[in-house]
Amino acid sequence: MYEQITRNKVKSVFLVLFFIVFVFMVVWAFEEVTGWGKGGFILALIISLATAVGGYYYSDKIVLTISRARPVTREEYPYLYHTVEGLAIAAGIPTPRCYVIDDTAPNAFATGRNPKNSVVCVTTGLIQKMNRLELEGVVAHEISHIKNYDVLLQTVAVVMVGVVALLSDWMLRSFWWGGGRRKSREERGGGNAGAILLLVGIILAILSPLIAELIHLAISRRREFLADASGAMLTRYPAGLASALKKIAADPEPLEVANKATAHLYIVNPLKNVGGKMNKLFSTHPPVEERIAALEKMSFEKV
Repeated sequence: MYEQITRNKVKSVFLVLFFIVFVFMVVWAFEEVTGWGKGGFILALIISLATAVGGYYYSDKIVLTISRARPVTREEYPYLYHTVEGLAIAAGIPTPRCYVIDDTAPNAFATGRNPKNSVVCVTTGLIQKMNRLELEGVVAHEISHIKNYDVLLQTVAVVMVGVVALLSDWMLRSFWWGGGRRKSREERGGGNAGAILLLVGIILAILSPLIAELIHLAISRRREFLADASGAMLTRYPAGLASALKKIAADPEPLEVANKATAHLYIVNPLKNVGGKMNKLFSTHPPVEERIAALEKMSFEKV
């Protein structure tokens, strides 16, 4: 169990560091090719941060409104309420607010910028179709997202993707409209060196947004594995979450309120995907089969 958690944390850190290095590569190419210096990067960073800050502070309200979620009282769903409360205490975080979506498709998500302003939201279908151990497993997974500050990490990743996309767009525009500046830089660097630098800049300008998004999605998938492992640690029963994932993935009912903007939040992607290696690269969630296999390998014999 501890090995699973440690492995997932290490891979998450590696992906984030690789993302940072990649962003600096794009910044270097931007400065060399356009001649705008650090001013262009700072402007791109300000624009991306302004967008992300708004989403960071208001994303929970936006998501809950889009999902047509409503708050839960202790009297309406006492077991859900007490499960969230108990697992939050076990995780050492403030008790998140409880919300439900009136939909028969089983699913759940967590949102909120930090543990003090967090929400756990489940569908009524999840409450109806899961047994107690399965429901505990799902709630523990969402509590783990909150404890691990995954919303904050995703916000940082979105800022990086935004910066890369803006720099890429500006580089491409400079190729079309900045001929004089580009020519002077080529002359300073020599014919061959200038041509190589220009080619590298064009390749990065075209591919960098795609690469940045792929890294962002890889971070998202790795955090799902980490939330599975951390959730199993809270309940001390990995089989409960594994069984819940099987049920949710196999359920044929569509989640009517889900869309591409919110699908990444749910414990299982509510938008049914077509299988394949390329699909895995562009998915926010790891394949359910891989998550179940990882949970089945976990043991508490040494804990």
